[in-house]
Amino acid sequence: MKKIIFSLLCTLFITAGTSAQEFRNDYRQKRINWTRTATRIPDSFFFHQCDEAVRIADNLLMYQLNSGAWSKNIYFPAEMDDETRQKVIDNKKYVENGTIDNGATTTEIIFLSKVYNVTRDKKYKKAALRGIEYLLDAQYDNGGWPQFYPYTPNGYTRHITYNDNAMTNVLKVLRDIYQCNPLYWYVSQSIRERAKAAFDKGIECILATQVVQNGRPTVWCAQHHYETLQPVKARAYELPSLSGMESDNIVLLLMDIPNPSPEIIAAIDNAVAWFEKSKIEGIRMEFYRNDEGKRDYRIVESQDSRPLWARFYELDTNRPIFCDRDGIRKYDISEIGHERRTGYSWYNGDGTMVLERYRAWKRALRAEKGIGEDFDHRRGFDRR
Repeated sequence: MKKIIFSLLCTLFITAGTSAQEFRNDYRQKRINWTRTATRIPDSFFFHQCDEAVRIADNLLMYQLNSGAWSKNIYFPAEMDDETRQKVIDNKKYVENGTIDNGATTTEIIFLSKVYNVTRDKKYKKAALRGIEYLLDAQYDNGGWPQFYPYTPNGYTRHITYNDNAMTNVLKVLRDIYQCNPLYWYVSQSIRERAKAAFDKGIECILATQVVQNGRPTVWCAQHHYETLQPVKARAYELPSLSGMESDNIVLLLMDIPNPSPEIIAAIDNAVAWFEKSKIEGIRMEFYRNDEGKRDYRIVESQDSRPLWARFYELDTNRPIFCDRDGIRKYDISEIGHERRTGYSWYNGDGTMVLERYRAWKRALRAEKGIGEDFDHRRGFDRR
């Protein structure tokens, strides 16, 4: 059994960028990205009722806050001695606000649900339900979610947060709950109904926050004001802007909604028109070692590369923008320092997935309902 477990987990951690030998020797101490790793664990890991999955789940229980949520950037598979456990328990007394940032809370709910489905140990079910209750309680009346809850009166974490897919992660969990995904078979009908209502409100918030540029709906900012719904800044280098990164998963989520309303269809069409208009062709990221021996990159011409999208676009001009920790807007990635240039994702190619998925979604929509024939997403307007 141990050999099987190690084989499964080694495959997982190789995918996550860690060699099998490193995993065997020190994975409990080695800090690998927890949320990215947890989503790649094969179901067979849980079906074998591995003691290791239970050990990690017990760590999750230890870290769960009184609110039902979790803090972010914790490596839950780490080995803990009695002293460390006591520190975790003691520190929870001083932490009130959990978060949905960086995959926190939603990842833990999914992991605990999988462990409960195998072990039927009610403590994992109870913890997962507390996490779900937290998600439901944290939602604003306007349908959005703050990055942290309970939120602090000041600071950007109170704003509605699409950044790092925070809100879309929540909506996917709620969708799976009310759609009776087998993972959540243990959830009561009353919670399913609350999840459906919260999901619908979340979609209404998405439609209400779609940014209009020059009279035309486009995409979304990484965060929107919790009351006015307008685009707002977060950290110094995250200015109010159109997001070429977070918006893609919002559009993909909208395309997953069955029997979409005319409002949802219009939101998708307009967002796709923006993705088509805003793609950057003829360039690629070239990585190299700079004079100090540090890994760096520059943007070079390349006619054979797939399109890229900038993470941020200016709200009025739609120009790609970049920013260092000084908060000064730049229009060329080479103008910001090495630390921010290499420590943040300024370009991505995920818009290609949106455009490809859109074509299939549009064909299916036309076949089912006979609508949308007159929309030209390349130009971004309705010809009717």
